[in-house]
Amino acid sequence: MKFIADLHIHSHFSMATSKQLTPEFLDKWGRIKGIKLIGTGDFTHPGWLAELKDKLVPAEPGLYRLKEEFKQPCFVPETTENSVRFILSAEISNIYKKQGKVRKVHSLLLAPGFQEAEDLQQVLQSREFNITSDGRPILGLDAKLLLDMALEVSTEMVFIPAHIWTPWFSVLGSRSGFNTIEACFEDLAVHIHALETGLSTDPAMNWMCSILDNYNLISNYEAHSPEKMGRNATLFDTELSYTGVKEALEDRQGEKLAGTFDMYPQAGKYHYDGHRKCGICWSPKETVQHDGICPECGKKVTVGVAHRVVELSDRFNILERPNRKPFYSIIPLKNMLSEMEMVGEKSKRIARLYEMHVAKAGSEYQLLHYMSIEVIREEHGATLAEAIGRMRNHEVFIHEGFDGAYGKVQLFRNKSGR
Repeated sequence: MKFIADLHIHSHFSMATSKQLTPEFLDKWGRIKGIKLIGTGDFTHPGWLAELKDKLVPAEPGLYRLKEEFKQPCFVPETTENSVRFILSAEISNIYKKQGKVRKVHSLLLAPGFQEAEDLQQVLQSREFNITSDGRPILGLDAKLLLDMALEVSTEMVFIPAHIWTPWFSVLGSRSGFNTIEACFEDLAVHIHALETGLSTDPAMNWMCSILDNYNLISNYEAHSPEKMGRNATLFDTELSYTGVKEALEDRQGEKLAGTFDMYPQAGKYHYDGHRKCGICWSPKETVQHDGICPECGKKVTVGVAHRVVELSDRFNILERPNRKPFYSIIPLKNMLSEMEMVGEKSKRIARLYEMHVAKAGSEYQLLHYMSIEVIREEHGATLAEAIGRMRNHEVFIHEGFDGAYGKVQLFRNKSGR
């Protein structure tokens, strides 16, 4: 069966996250968004794992659902088709020195059950790592050794390098990463089958690099609030179970991965190069022309994802990439409505319109991706149909994000000045 999954989120135990990152609100927003499978995030945190055990019950093998007593009122009624499932997931930050350089690598882990999650907790605690101060623990440990620990706990664990291009915290990042997956994980790289592309790239950018040809590419949003979940997501076409998901991620032909949904990568906060404080935003070409030095402060600019992809690319024709999967560029519905109505996306008006449109469509993804433009025009109005049509056809105005500042993607007017 086909279903949409967002495997990388956080809980309310992580720093700078919403208090509503709880199983009950994740379940509610999963239905609203049209996401069938949600990663729990943060299973290494004892408090969060205890909350998950209290509020979830087994569903399909290796997956869980919310107990009935915790269900929240929602303008999208629950049905058999849109009932949400959970898979145990966690992100871990490794900061360590290797090959004479400080490395900062984030990884996404999936566990087949509570016992395996608890076993990994015990292994980390036995090494005297602090796993209670943050939902995403920071370990002074080689990422390769973390992968080895996970495999010792269970060979059914899934290990995915997270947002692989982010400058500061990723396996290929310009500031603290490596030039290949193998350089990081060495002989254990054979256990890596999928890579998370991150918010500042889309699959086509990754297709430029033949070093990634042997890996499946997936998308997640790493939401810090339930409402923003699923802005990046992966479309599976497999059995709804932990084994089904694992096999889909590990299949070198990628036949059980049906594609990804990706926000326009230019909206990511590390797409282009620059200095946010100095107001310098450069394309890779401009950075090279300036020798990477900010003209305002004289320091090196932060090299973004687009530049880093170019550095490691060796392919002009991206169609040479084997096993390419479709990817669909999306803009969140509230962003569209905000632009259409010319009011802030957090306003009460936008909240009312959002609820009206989603309730009528059945889910946000149903409206953004599945529903025909003709039906949208008939049931939701000509302006929204025009907006969604432009989104699907990449008829947009773009102001690229850089050095921690999110970019802007607009449908009807260009206020970026670029």
